[in-house]
Parts: sequence; C-alpha cells; structure tokens
Amino acid sequence: MRLVNGVPAQTLALADRAFQFGDGVFRTIKCCDGKLALWARHYRKLCADCAVLGIAAPAETVLLDEMRQLLGQAGWRDAVFKITVTRGESVRGYAIPAEVVHNRIVQIAPWCEYPRQGYRDGVTIRLCQMRATWQPVLAGVKHLNRLENVLARREWTDPAIFEGLLLDRDGYVLEGVMSNVIALLDGVLATPALESGGVAGVMREVALDAARRQGWDVAECALPLDDFLRAERVWLCNSLLGLMPVAALEKQRWPVDEMHPLASKIKQMEQEEWVSV
Repeated sequence: MRLVNGVPAQTLALADRAFQFGDGVFRTIKCCDGKLALWARHYRKLCADCAVLGIAAPAETVLLDEMRQLLGQAGWRDAVFKITVTRGESVRGYAIPAEVVHNRIVQIAPWCEYPRQGYRDGVTIRLCQMRATWQPVLAGVKHLNRLENVLARREWTDPAIFEGLLLDRDGYVLEGVMSNVIALLDGVLATPALESGGVAGVMREVALDAARRQGWDVAECALPLDDFLRAERVWLCNSLLGLMPVAALEKQRWPVDEMHPLASKIKQMEQEEWVSV
C-alpha cells in the first residue's frame, strides 16, 4: 500500500527523475505497536539529505498524517514504512527545470522479524569485490543511486552469508551493503568516517550516542581492514536490524553476546524516542 503525494496510487510518471537519474532520497522506518522508532532522527536526516540535493523536504505533519492513514487502512500495529522524495518530472537532460514539482511516496509493508539466531549466535559476512564510490558531496546521503549496492549484493547467493562488507577505493572498511559497521577496537567504539562515501544511517548515530551515554570512547575514523579484523567485537546496524553481532568474516572469528550493554542501551533509547501514529 502506498500514497503518492497523499493519494492512493501504484504508479509514478516515467518522466520522474527518480527513474531517469536516481534523483531523490529515501528513509526506511520501523513501526512497532503503532509507534515509529526514532522518528525525530529519521525526519531530521531526511531533511538534511534533501538539502544536499536541493529538494524541499515534505512537512513533518504531512508525513505523519500519511503514515497514520496507511497504518489504519492496513490494520497492522507492526510495520515498515518507506518514505521516498523525488525531484519530480523533467524532459531529457540533466538540467533541473525551474518549475519542477517534487514527489513524495509513502509506503507501508508488514513487519518481518530477522531470525533470532543471528542475534544469539552472530552472523557471517564476506568481503565484496565491489568498491564503494568516492564522492564527498554525497557522503552520508541516502540517495536513490544505489546501483553499487545492487552489484555488490549480486556477488553472493549463499544463504549462510548475511551481509557483504564494502571497502573504499583505498581499501579501508566503509560500510555493509545494507548496513553500517561498528567495531570495538582497543577499548574504543569505532565506525568508519563517512567523509567520502557511504550512508550515515540513523541506527549508526544511535549506537554512537548510546556508547557515549555509557561513558565509552567513540571514534568516527579511517578503519583499515587489518584493524577491523583484530577488533574485539564487530556489529552491523541499520534501522530495521537494530544491532546485529558479527561472528565471522572468512577465517576471522569474533565473540558474540546477545545481551551486550550496547544492544541493551540502544533498545532503551528506541523506547524513549517512540512517536505514536
């Protein structure tokens, strides 16, 4: 189920620049028992990403009203929302018409839990041959140009592999195909600095805030693969996963603790930041 500019619809004009150029941004938001997880952070990030592209972000009240409408129609309490904002329609060429009208799409899908085994035992990841794109202007932005992630995900079909690890052009760890990466290294909670590429996910932000609240040292830094491999613990995170422990990468193994203090603090912060719809 979806609304396009507030109206039930299943189509978007083929002239939309989202189709032509991937010209737009999106967010994915968890809804539990009729409450949006970390909504204020998601909306703030949506506005920031729109600003980088020069797109006017939809009003918060409009998005909340539309999510409330979809949730009521679906009859669900647990769901996943996806908000997409596109530049709008234009003719051929990269130039942006002055009169272009932005489009917003709000979609709802049923919630689907990730297997509990992954949180209990940890997951296995792999190194991708695909390298992440270098582009500082778009670094951190969750834009619609996700082709490198699509190609990276094509590299494996083994269901035992949960996620792929993307390196940047210099061979430093940047992110997962669908997630951000966090490592406990020399007593510091480290995550790759996203100055040249990658997506600055909301759960990444929450994980760093959770660590700071517990008095841990935190670093957003260049993360060489060798340092990553000698980390004490490794996690993946995104807004739907929460915090997922990593158990193995090729021959490297890491300990797993489902009830790690970081995971507990993140769950507490999610509950503190619910917004009812």
